[in-house]
Amino acid sequence: MKVFRISFIAFVLLSLLAGPAMAQCDTWNNSPKKEEAENAHVLYRGVVKGKDAAELEQLSPEEFNLAYNNWKKAYDIAPAADGQRPSHYSDGRNLLKVKYKRSKDEAEKKELASKILELYDQQAQCYENEAFLKGRKAFDMFYMPEYGYRDATYEAFKKALEIGEKDSEYILLEPMAQVLVYFYKSKKIDQAETQMVYTQLEEIADYNIANNDRFGQYYEDAKVRMSSHFKEIEDEVFDCAYFKKKLVPEYENNKDSLKIIQYVYVKLKQQGCDTTEAKMVEIRTSYETLAAKINADLEVERRKNNPCYDASQLQQEGEYSRALTRYEECLEATTDADARAQVYYSIASIKLYRQNNTGGAVSAARQAASLKPGWGRPYLLIGDAYAKMGRGCDDWNSRLAVLAAIEKYSYARSIDGEVADDANKRIGQYSDAMPARQDGFMRGLKEGQSVSVGCGIGETVKLRFKD
Repeated sequence: MKVFRISFIAFVLLSLLAGPAMAQCDTWNNSPKKEEAENAHVLYRGVVKGKDAAELEQLSPEEFNLAYNNWKKAYDIAPAADGQRPSHYSDGRNLLKVKYKRSKDEAEKKELASKILELYDQQAQCYENEAFLKGRKAFDMFYMPEYGYRDATYEAFKKALEIGEKDSEYILLEPMAQVLVYFYKSKKIDQAETQMVYTQLEEIADYNIANNDRFGQYYEDAKVRMSSHFKEIEDEVFDCAYFKKKLVPEYENNKDSLKIIQYVYVKLKQQGCDTTEAKMVEIRTSYETLAAKINADLEVERRKNNPCYDASQLQQEGEYSRALTRYEECLEATTDADARAQVYYSIASIKLYRQNNTGGAVSAARQAASLKPGWGRPYLLIGDAYAKMGRGCDDWNSRLAVLAAIEKYSYARSIDGEVADDANKRIGQYSDAMPARQDGFMRGLKEGQSVSVGCGIGETVKLRFKD
């Protein structure tokens, strides 16, 4: 007797619990209102068939009301229609979405939102296809302000992914990533859970990109958008292993892209990857090799197209004749006075110090000085040229050449403080080589008297003596 009583109570409880679930799966097949339900079904289906929620929004008020009222009548009598089609649930959601969008009353919108989601659950209960319906339910929740970034939405997405696994729709990837980022930043979930869920999303995307002929591109596009949202937190959430899995293929596929190789290496290093590990060494070596090649190619192109730059490089390389030719081309290519002054000075420097062409050096140095007033360095060079020219003359003219050189050094110092030290050193070096007073006396010359300098210098100097 006791066993019977317990069994009877269990039966009653089971019946009470099953009642609502069974009611939402009622059909019109055995209903006394079968004809009324069928008629209402035909009337509303004639309006909504083949239309989504956006298209239903375009209906006139009369057409929409006809469709909605007849749908509600058919649904109230037989939620599951004839047991062969889920249209009362799917059509109902679309009609309710139109009412939801049009409503201005917050309480009404909340009630409509709840009913839309309820129709997903009812259809899943009565017609299966739970994975698809759970996913669509989560998707709708995300775009409803009543749910949005709330716990219920996150749990709905998780449930949909748990049931759908690799078959989860591509439309879930981007909104789920957005919710995931929000929950992590809000400290509602920890790093481990964030890693787990995002990895699941990536696995779904990658599987379908590789295997889903019909929608593979959609999954690929969704993955790109998903990744762009997750980029905000991925550095915090994932470690070296994750980024190696993500970025090494990008490196392998772009070994001719210096920018990508650099990004991959720097990113992996930032995420804690060991720079002595074989793959990291390979990536760094690839970068250095490619950078050297690109720089070499750029250098060749730059030198080819820029005679001024090429001339300076040739000068440094000791190719003085070629440098002078390129400097002449440079002068033809530039009109900037300062730049031209520097070029003339470089020409003077090569001719004096590398080719012993003192005349040419003085001429070029004078051009440099005329283009850049207040610049003392050309005058130092002219002074050096005069001192050098004097070495091939007789003793008297050689000493007068020193005076000419010292005058140029002194002038350089007077107009340009930056060359003062160099000028003073030169003056100190040559002071002892000035004419002796006795030599001047023998020629009938006095200190301060103007005298012409030979040796091809052609300057007039004031006579000074070293004693």
